[in-house]
Amino acid sequence: MFAEIEKWTLTMTKMEVMATLNPLNVPCGPVLSMKELAEEPALRETGTVVEVDHPTRGSYLTVGMPVKLSASPAEVKRSPLLGEHNAEILKEVLCYSAEEVKAITASGAMGAAKPRAAAE
Repeated sequence: MFAEIEKWTLTMTKMEVMATLNPLNVPCGPVLSMKELAEEPALRETGTVVEVDHPTRGSYLTVGMPVKLSASPAEVKRSPLLGEHNAEILKEVLCYSAEEVKAITASGAMGAAKPRAAAE
């Protein structure tokens, strides 16, 4: 049976197979390639696939919010850069003062330490 189905499906595109079988209530669906997924307008329209801008990576496609609630829309955002929110977390979450954050940053604790002379 599988060999016969395969013989038949080889004569059509996956979309033609779906168009033939769906009206007959035969459950089926296409297996889309990554290129087809990226180019499928319906996936973009529903937010299943979204385009995100990233400062170092540029624009890229990613999966949108899988759960969609009419009263609670969600926005898919880019991932933060390494250390991008350090100062904000130190100030707002850990309650460090602006002076303390400046000292921590200058110490190299949040990134590459500044080179010092051997005598220091």
